[in-house]
Amino acid sequence: MSTNINAAGTWVPRIREQIGRVVVGQQYLVDRLLVGLLANGHVLLEGVPGLAKTLSVRTLAQTVHAGFSRIQFTPDLLPADIVGTLIYDPKTGDYNAKKGPIFANFVLADEINRAPAKVQSALLEAMQERQVTLGGETHKLPTPFLVLATQNPIDQEGTYPLPEAQIDRFMLKLNIGYPSREEERKILDAMATTSPKLEVEAVITQEEILAARQAVDAIYVADSVRDYIVSLVLATRGQQPDGPDLSKLVQFGASPRATINLTLAAKAWAFLQGRDHVTPQDIKDIAPDVLRHRLILTYEADAEGLDADTIVRRVLDAVRVP
Repeated sequence: MSTNINAAGTWVPRIREQIGRVVVGQQYLVDRLLVGLLANGHVLLEGVPGLAKTLSVRTLAQTVHAGFSRIQFTPDLLPADIVGTLIYDPKTGDYNAKKGPIFANFVLADEINRAPAKVQSALLEAMQERQVTLGGETHKLPTPFLVLATQNPIDQEGTYPLPEAQIDRFMLKLNIGYPSREEERKILDAMATTSPKLEVEAVITQEEILAARQAVDAIYVADSVRDYIVSLVLATRGQQPDGPDLSKLVQFGASPRATINLTLAAKAWAFLQGRDHVTPQDIKDIAPDVLRHRLILTYEADAEGLDADTIVRRVLDAVRVP
């Protein structure tokens, strides 16, 4: 099994090398993007402007022999601008489907919270069902299909918070921070020119991605680790005996989709480490990214200055590790 994992992951160093040519630092971001790619899960990136969110996503897509489209979300964007529409042909009298930019392997939804809810919801069916309905006819989206969305913090001017149903469909939500002093200097040296080199090569195929996903599916998760995953999710709802008391802090805990996504993301994380099994530490490493956007906090938590990451850390510290 370990041999199969190593064989299926031979492309990982190549893709890291290509991304490293353009993106300085941001190891956390690159690792989680690879987790989303391997686990077939959509990724939401949040951070202030200028932290290479869009650049990282575009660079990842360029390293794969696959279709890529970028959608710039704006307040005047319409759902048809994303999924497509029906065009009337006066010669034949028929309506023909004109597919939108959602029909690509990698879709970059840039500044997704700049568009109102009706536009954001246009992604719901595509993200969950991997299909789009136009004029009563269902069109399958290509495989692999991955939505990589960026957003600015919701307290920025001119933003619309994502609806709960929308945000729950993202497997991972990443909080992107500022680079270190050393990384900032490297960024200056590499990018402080009128024509920075931002070209990368496509080094993997769609078939290699699908083969790696099969290897991820085969990674072993012991019963005790599965129980640990369930215990963590139940603790966010206040239903775990050894979990922290969150009754006054969390209004709604993580959904069952979190249980599934945490398992898949942990498998992908173990794959990146070259292991054929998931450990409790894998769960701890990836749990904040899977859970932080699925907790709806109370006003009391906000008043105390507590965020979702703090709550998740309390859960991870309290629940017994197998």
